[in-house]
Amino acid sequence: MTQVQQLREAILAAPLETSNFGETPEPGTLYLPPSHLKALRLDAHVVVGGRGVGKSFWTATLQSADLRALLGTAASELVGIDVRAGFANAEDIASYPNADVFSIFLDQGGDPYDLWRAVILRWVAQRAGQTIRAENWSDTVAWLKTDPEAAARLMQRPRDWRGLILFDALDRTSNVWQRMDDIVRGLLRAVLWLKTFPGLYAKVFLREDQAERTVFNFPDASKLTATKAELTWARHDLHGLLWQRLINAPLAHGERLRSICPHVDQAGVWRVANEMKSESEAQRNAFGSLAGPWMGRDKRRGVPYTWSVSHLADGRGQTSPRSFLAAIRQAADDSSQRYVQHEFALHYESIKRGIQKASEIRVQEMAEDYPWVPEALSALKGMNVPCDFAAVQAHWETRFPAGPQSIASDRLPAQHTESGWDGMREDLQRLGLIETKKDARIDMPDLYRVGFGLGRKGGVKPRN
Repeated sequence: MTQVQQLREAILAAPLETSNFGETPEPGTLYLPPSHLKALRLDAHVVVGGRGVGKSFWTATLQSADLRALLGTAASELVGIDVRAGFANAEDIASYPNADVFSIFLDQGGDPYDLWRAVILRWVAQRAGQTIRAENWSDTVAWLKTDPEAAARLMQRPRDWRGLILFDALDRTSNVWQRMDDIVRGLLRAVLWLKTFPGLYAKVFLREDQAERTVFNFPDASKLTATKAELTWARHDLHGLLWQRLINAPLAHGERLRSICPHVDQAGVWRVANEMKSESEAQRNAFGSLAGPWMGRDKRRGVPYTWSVSHLADGRGQTSPRSFLAAIRQAADDSSQRYVQHEFALHYESIKRGIQKASEIRVQEMAEDYPWVPEALSALKGMNVPCDFAAVQAHWETRFPAGPQSIASDRLPAQHTESGWDGMREDLQRLGLIETKKDARIDMPDLYRVGFGLGRKGGVKPRN
């Protein structure tokens, strides 16, 4: 096996999967972009980010004392703190309600604010070794409402511990926008209530579309929005994350990749060196050693280091780690099958196919989060972008003659269908699926265009 083939095998052996369903991440996958420091601070009560940017990853990471210790001085205030999930991907009915509990509770006229306070009270009571009514969630809420003094004494009693409670995956609380808004608004009110008790903190991870709705419409909400942090990834952050995963590939695979990437040993875990955490010559050269200097036979086609990230950006210019790592892994797999004799581990045509794979994954994710999106955009398959909005609307009117309200969706439908097709355009633009150019034409980033089967002159082609 040649050195190039060994590098491909090493990339494929590295932990490049980023989806998290509540399991504790491996220490070698932990990477903290400087832009995420604010999000991890105890006084950052609201953290906003799109799909695949790290909300569930940080929710799982913060619950591990060992992983918090690896964050070092960057998160020193998290040392010695008790961390609990108040809602997350994995169901834990003893710790927090599920969607069915929320549905029945709201049907009976309950206030989500009380249900979220019940979640916090159970956590504090358990940590304090105190028994409260907890046969079911309605029972705990009833105790809170009928004996508010006992609840107040529990929260106000002296504590020799500090605590942080995390709330993630809140789109799983309801399939109806208005109900989810009520649930999230109630949670944020409960977080504001919790702020009055010293040593107790909350952190709420929200999707961008959730944060843009009416969830902050309550008195003193500005005390929370003032602390809001966003999970974003610059190009050098994505490359830093990639190398953090690569150098922790198992056995000889990791050794080969560490021979390319400057690194240090931290408590038995390999960490990228500081020069690999910024857009530096070292970072560019390391990726160039895997992918070569150009996206073709010469410089006219672009540089892989920048091309691979920019072609995975959504309509707001943001690229998620999940998309980037998936594209690199697919590029290594494709190169090992199609371009065995190529001089670099990642062939430029394979990187393009990596974009195709990442686009397919992203389209599947959007279908999970917003079932109406593939319904709406599949009607545009075969079109070329950029194009006039009138052409887009014509396709929609042909497929959905009854209007945008007729687009099927079993959960969280398009939000502005009452405004007609302009409302549909607004919803797609807010999600980063399309963008309006200066000349008013509609464009679609490659991340979605390829997966939904639209064309672009000179661009990455959709799969047949």
